[in-house]
Amino acid sequence: MSHRGRPRHRTTRSSHATRFKCLWWSLTVVLFAVISANASSQSALDPAGPQASRIDGLWRLMLYLLSAVFVAVMVVLLVAAFRRRTQVNDQPLKPVLLDTDPGQDRRISRTVISAIALTIVILFVLLVSSFLVGSAINSAPVNDNVLTIEVTGHQWWWDVRYDNPIPSQMVTTANELHIPVGRPVIFKLISNDVIHSFWVPNLHGKTDLVPGHPIETWMQADRPGIYRGQCAEFCGFQHAHMAFAIVAEPEEQFRAWYASQLNSAPAPSTESQSRGQQVFLSKPCIMCHRIQGTDAGGRAGPDLTHVASRQSIGAGTLQNTREHLAGWILDPQTIKPGNQMPPNPMSADDLNALLDYLQSLK
Repeated sequence: MSHRGRPRHRTTRSSHATRFKCLWWSLTVVLFAVISANASSQSALDPAGPQASRIDGLWRLMLYLLSAVFVAVMVVLLVAAFRRRTQVNDQPLKPVLLDTDPGQDRRISRTVISAIALTIVILFVLLVSSFLVGSAINSAPVNDNVLTIEVTGHQWWWDVRYDNPIPSQMVTTANELHIPVGRPVIFKLISNDVIHSFWVPNLHGKTDLVPGHPIETWMQADRPGIYRGQCAEFCGFQHAHMAFAIVAEPEEQFRAWYASQLNSAPAPSTESQSRGQQVFLSKPCIMCHRIQGTDAGGRAGPDLTHVASRQSIGAGTLQNTREHLAGWILDPQTIKPGNQMPPNPMSADDLNALLDYLQSLK
């Protein structure tokens, strides 16, 4: 092989590698889009409320419009490259002349001016659309039957309190919010430690919680479902395990749930549950957690009055099963390192009794 043929071989290999990379990234993007579209529990591409629908509409406008611009630019570049290559191959080498074609210059000038004007129009369309969507999703709901929920972000869990003019009618829970379908909900967001961010992709964009600066946002679910939320601002070691769930349900089911949450914790009905209650009240648990109807009134950790009715523990870290609850009680630092709950060593009998008691709190 001559020395002249080597660069061509390297160019061919480089071209194949570039094509493979382009194909790989294209397939990755398509796969990600398909997964996101099907992940209905947490997906901005599956809007379930008015704000999320507006955000989705704006995103699709940008996607379609900018995709059309990209395709148009690629077509023009390919046509120009093909025509230039054809001209070079068909015409013999000639000295470069400085004379230009006035007609061609005018056509090029008109094309450039038209492209600049079209770019300005596209940018203004996106600017106006973004402004209108931002104004719409942040405007206060026009509805007298608004539900107000106060959410406090902690490292790394969510304290939830349903406001009510009558203090005895206020409900406190953690990491799981129930809301009625078709009814606006105002969220009063607070952080007591670091910056967090309240984000439910199916229902709304993210809202930051800055310590010392309470903020309000609102959202509405238009169809029943369980929508996963997540802290969307890095807040420490366990930021990824600071999730919550919003359960959107018909008004009748929401009222039934709310009424059940107003009740005090059920009294132990078996000997094992009675022993489990005594274990809870005699351990450090009582210093951090509250169980309505007992002497446990701690506020450092989640309210456990109806803990058995929740789907998960540890702010979405584990499903709320007996095995997971046992592991969490004995050594939460192994499961979620850095959280505020210390290990709680105890005998197997005490642990089983405590689990019987906690699983009766529905």
